[in-house]
Amino acid sequence: MQKRILPLAVTAVLLISIISLNCTKLDTTDIGSDQLPVVDNVNTFADTLFINSTQENFFSDSTYIGTYDDYALGSIPNDPLFGRTTANIYMQLKPPFYPYYWGNSGDTIVGFDSVVLCLKYKGFWGDSLAPISLDVREVNDAVFGRSRDTVVLGNTTAYKPNVGSILGSAFIDVRKMGDTIRLNNGRDIVMNQIRIKLSGPWVTALFGRDSIKANSANNAFYNDSIYRSFYNGIAVIANGASGNGLLYASLSDTATKLEVHFRRKNGGAVDSVYTSLRLNPVFGPGPANAPISNTSNYIQRTRSGYPVSNPVASEHYIQTAPGTFVNLNIPALATLSNRIIHRAEIIVEQIPTNPLLDETFSAPNFLFLDLKDTTTTTAKWKPMYFDLNTSEIYYPDNNAIPYIPSQINYQYFGGYRRSKTDPLTGGLMKYYTFNISRYVQQIVTEHTRSYDMRLYAPFNLNYPQYSGAYIPFGNNIAFGRVRIGSGTNNNYRMKLRIVWSKL
Repeated sequence: MQKRILPLAVTAVLLISIISLNCTKLDTTDIGSDQLPVVDNVNTFADTLFINSTQENFFSDSTYIGTYDDYALGSIPNDPLFGRTTANIYMQLKPPFYPYYWGNSGDTIVGFDSVVLCLKYKGFWGDSLAPISLDVREVNDAVFGRSRDTVVLGNTTAYKPNVGSILGSAFIDVRKMGDTIRLNNGRDIVMNQIRIKLSGPWVTALFGRDSIKANSANNAFYNDSIYRSFYNGIAVIANGASGNGLLYASLSDTATKLEVHFRRKNGGAVDSVYTSLRLNPVFGPGPANAPISNTSNYIQRTRSGYPVSNPVASEHYIQTAPGTFVNLNIPALATLSNRIIHRAEIIVEQIPTNPLLDETFSAPNFLFLDLKDTTTTTAKWKPMYFDLNTSEIYYPDNNAIPYIPSQINYQYFGGYRRSKTDPLTGGLMKYYTFNISRYVQQIVTEHTRSYDMRLYAPFNLNYPQYSGAYIPFGNNIAFGRVRIGSGTNNNYRMKLRIVWSKL
C-alpha cells in the first residue's frame, strides 16, 4: 500500500506546527515507498540496523473489555506453540421493563414451553472442525450481581465470578452458524445465533416469578434491585470436553437474550409466543429502566511447558491480549549522524511452522509499536512520536495537546498483517512493517532520546499517565498469535532498514 500523500499546504502547516511545538527544526519526508529515491550509494544510501530484542514477561491478564465489544468464548487445548486458552462469558440479562409480567395485558398464560439462551455469533478463531462444548451455569456471586448499585466493575479478562450448577449444555458447530432457524411456526427467522436450551429447577423457578411487591419470596420482577437479588447473572463456560477454537459473541446485540417461550390466550385461540430478557448496555434509564448490566470475559492462558514459555534466543512469541510482548532496542540509532531520512522501517517476519497450523491459529490482524519511557521513576509506556498519523498534531509529552491522534493511519504507519512468499520454503508467510521515519529523523537531527520499544498485539490502547480511557484497536480479544524472528534470527531477522541522503 502507498502512504498518504498530503497536499503541500497541509504538509507545510503540519511541519510548522511541529517545529513551533518543539522549538526545533524537523527534517522529514512524507512520500510513498514507491516514490523513494533510488539507492545509488552516491546520493542515496540504504543501511540495515540490527535490533536487540527480548521476550518480555507476559502481560497481566487484566485487559479491559467494554460492554459493546465482541466477547471470546471457547477452549483451545491444543496449540503446540502457545499452550492452552479458555474463555468464559458472564452477563446479566434483564426484563424489558419493571414491574414485569409474562405476556400482555389481558393474556391468560396457558403454559410455559422452554427457555433458550441466545448469543449473537460474530466470528471464530481456531479449528472450525471441532465442535465447541459449552455449559450454561447460574452466577452465584453477589458482587457480580449487585455491584452496579454503587460501583462499576472493571470488566477485565482477569475477573471470574463464582458459578453454580449446570442449567444447560450444547455442542456448537461453527460451520452451521449461517443456517436458518425458524421459530414460532416459521413466523420468526434467526441466523448466526448460538442457542442453548435450559432446563431444571432454575427454569421452573423463572416461570413462577411475579411482580407483586408484597410477595418477598417470589417478587423478582418488581424492580431491578430486587431482580438482581434473585438473579446475579448467567455464565457460559467452555468445559474443554470438545473444541479447539474461540467463538465471538456480541452481548449488546439484541439477538443476545434469554428467550422464554410460552403459550397464551386472549379471548381467542391459544397462541405460542416468546419474550426476551436482554443485556442493558448503557447507564441511565436504559431499556429496562435500570442500571447497566455487568459483564465479564474471563480468559485463562496456560503456557507452562510450551515453547512460548521458554523461547530460544532466535524466536519470539506474540499473542493477542491478554498476551505477550517483545522489547526492542536499537543502539545504533543514537549514534547516527544528521541526515535526511527518506524512510525508516522496522520489518518483522513470521517464522513459518506448517501451513495448516499457521492457517488454523492465524497471526494477529495488527501489531503495534510504542515506546518505553525509562526517564521516570517507574518506567511507563507512551505512544510513538510523529508517525501514528502525519495529518494530526499530537505530542505524548504534553498533556495540553492530545497524546495520541484521534485515528491511527495504518496505511502510513503500518502494523497490519501482510503476506509474502517465504524464500526458504516457497510457501506463504506473514510479516509486518512499521514506518518510523519521522521519529528517526527527530533522533538524528535533534539528538532526542532513542527509546526502547514494545512490540505487541493489543486489544485496546491505554496510557494511564495521560488518561484512563481505553482506545479501541484493530484486534478482537485473544484473536491471533504469531512466532516471529528475533534480532538474531539467521533467516527471519527483525531489522530496521533506513533509506537516507546526505545533507
